[in-house]
Amino acid sequence: MSWLYLTSGLFLGWSLGANDAANLFGTAVATRMLKFRTAALVGSLFVVLGAWAGAHGAAKTLGRLGAIDAPAGAFTFPLAAAASVVFLLTRSGLPVSITQAIVGAILGWNIFNGKATDLATLGQLLSSWLLSPLLAAAFAAGLFLVARGFIQRRRVHMLEVDAWTRTALLAAGAFGAFGLGLNDIANVMGVFVRVSPFPEQVALGPLRFSSVEMLFLAGGLAIATGITTYSNRIMVRLGSGLTSLSPLAGLVVVLAAALVLFLFGSPALQRLLHDLRLPG
Repeated sequence: MSWLYLTSGLFLGWSLGANDAANLFGTAVATRMLKFRTAALVGSLFVVLGAWAGAHGAAKTLGRLGAIDAPAGAFTFPLAAAASVVFLLTRSGLPVSITQAIVGAILGWNIFNGKATDLATLGQLLSSWLLSPLLAAAFAAGLFLVARGFIQRRRVHMLEVDAWTRTALLAAGAFGAFGLGLNDIANVMGVFVRVSPFPEQVALGPLRFSSVEMLFLAGGLAIATGITTYSNRIMVRLGSGLTSLSPLAGLVVVLAAALVLFLFGSPALQRLLHDLRLPG
């Protein structure tokens, strides 16, 4: 039965990859600095690595919201609801936050079952939703000033700028994909840790993986599948539909987003924010 429960998490992971990869590679693909095939390959590789790293520091904020204490079979319904919303919006070519979809599904499940919602945790999540775009905006402004000043001082030829930007977009997208896996894999698979269908130790050739690592790797592969099979449309829509960006501006946007993803997914930062009583 655990394998049946796991399908909702895998579907959610696929939907996440199909939608959120646009945040990392949308500007690069839309400005034709990178081919979609290259973006999908690099994004898939690093999101799986990030998911594996997330097995060693899974965020538990959503668990404190209330519904994660329910049996895994019951929690399957909020996961499936969130995945369905993300899929439908992705099918319509619209970007969506998977965390917001999951939180909404959990709140609906709590109300339906008469379960209490931890208002302090809900306030923490709402605060992080406000803080993350502000932090990304600050990063983007600072990075743009640094990049523009560097180019002006060095008097770099436009062709050289183009080559550097192409390489930097690929590196920033890879960094962002790692952060995506690190930050969001707990949202996809964290609820199944206690009921993982995998044995305690799994040997794959010379490598040995714990049950949690295998669970998060499965989630990472689901995200990677979503990136390769269904993210192209959202990449083009987000990369060019919101505003017209130059390749350099696109690099700044991707790098700022990647930094925020990495910071909010870092266990060390989470501990620091907790000690300072700040949202994280």
